[in-house]
Amino acid sequence: MTGSISAVLVHVSDVVAGLAWYRSAFPRAVPATSQPSGFAFLQIGETQLEIVPADTKVPSGAAGSIVYWRVEDFERTLAHLQAVGAVLYRGPLAIDGDLWMCQVRDPWGNCIGIRGPRAGKPG
Repeated sequence: MTGSISAVLVHVSDVVAGLAWYRSAFPRAVPATSQPSGFAFLQIGETQLEIVPADTKVPSGAAGSIVYWRVEDFERTLAHLQAVGAVLYRGPLAIDGDLWMCQVRDPWGNCIGIRGPRAGKPG
């Protein structure tokens, strides 16, 4: 293993709505499609954000591992996520020097973690 994350799967009840919501939540994400399968996903840096159907084996919701995204401005990112419909779930909490972290929930109950410096402070 190389240590880098290749993909994050997010389980939702409506994949089309999920792709649209995550596209607005992550404005720098680039829509992409695998060929020849036609599988649509969002590319964020080197990581594929894959919005997939929830099912009986993996339902949507807060139930386990949380992916934390590194952000340049914690407060601005949190405000943006809340503006597009995310709900604060845990935190914010000061960690490791000037870094802050929290979790928000998407419209399907999945958690998104963010961590980074508050405005004007290096991280």
